[in-house]
Amino acid sequence: MKNKMLLAILSFVLAAGVLVPNDKIFRAKGVCVQTKSYQWVLPKGFPVPRVPADNPMTAAKVELGRYLFYDVRLSLNQTTSCATCHRQELAFTDGRAKAIGATGQAHPRSSMSLTNVAYAPTLAWANPSMTLLERQPLVPLFGEHPVEMGMAGKEQQLLTRIKAEPTYQLLFNNAYPDEGDPYTLGNVTKALASFVRTLISGDSPYDRYKYQGEAEAISAGAKRGEALFFGERLECFDCHTGFNLSGPTDDAGKAFVENSFENNGLYNLDGKGAYPGENTGVFEITANPNDMGKFKIPTLRNIAVTAPYMHDGSIPNLRRVLDHYSAGGRTIRTGQFAGNGHLSPLKSNLVRGFHLTEREKQDVILFLQSLTDEKFLKNPKLSKP
Repeated sequence: MKNKMLLAILSFVLAAGVLVPNDKIFRAKGVCVQTKSYQWVLPKGFPVPRVPADNPMTAAKVELGRYLFYDVRLSLNQTTSCATCHRQELAFTDGRAKAIGATGQAHPRSSMSLTNVAYAPTLAWANPSMTLLERQPLVPLFGEHPVEMGMAGKEQQLLTRIKAEPTYQLLFNNAYPDEGDPYTLGNVTKALASFVRTLISGDSPYDRYKYQGEAEAISAGAKRGEALFFGERLECFDCHTGFNLSGPTDDAGKAFVENSFENNGLYNLDGKGAYPGENTGVFEITANPNDMGKFKIPTLRNIAVTAPYMHDGSIPNLRRVLDHYSAGGRTIRTGQFAGNGHLSPLKSNLVRGFHLTEREKQDVILFLQSLTDEKFLKNPKLSKP
């Protein structure tokens, strides 16, 4: 009898989202969630992010990571920081079709938004193996094809620069108080990962309307756009789903982590589904012909400020994005990328096409604009210190 009563109580507490097993809450229904070493401030309904056991969240590491994120000392010529390609006011993108590295080299892809990256099971446009925020900074720091920060072979120089800055002497000692020499590359990436995990956005007008009971937080047009977005005609929610309006998400309570990459019919160079050579999607990693043109499904949160769109920034605005999906794939009539994406044999069967009137297009755009979280874009805790 006592066991049944205990199970009933546990079930009720879990449903309410307030149980703290092993000092962790696995689903947050309120605003504040206390874990063993860090207090998360989460939007209503957001789960607690998954955090590696060897890099527990602490306020000191988050603050150190914030300084490092905005520090140009991390680049070869001290002109570029993480924030150069991930600007807060643009939802941590850079407004470019293709990113530019510290040496001026143009990249084949755009800088992906870091909005809610704490919930991302994969961290790159087309690399299923890039799953850990602690490892991801190694790519921009030391990658050579293309060059981003340009520090390949200069790891010790990077650490020497940081150690020479008086501010970091306090910040590193606070973040890693039990280490005799905390100035290590591993500690740099752990701090960066800790800060980036705090880039959580969930207070847009749509959130206030949908989850906080503010009926007038969005316009009538945005409400019509919401109905279209989640309706059977468009079925946008097939790909942009859940609290993050993205592909699959990960969090501390999930036993199984999924990922998803899709070909949305953006290119079809040869009639067989080929993409431009510098952007072949997951195929570049797997060499599986079926993975040609498959890219990550990004979040739509703050989408109105992250133009241009797609992995290569080849669509300039939201109206043109809707045109692309309305057609069920893009047709490029002339030039080196000419082809009919709608006819690609590799295109996802979720990209079927649909018809929208001009008013309906505007309504969908109003809905997408309602996903802009102005507090997130201006939060001083996420800004340059």
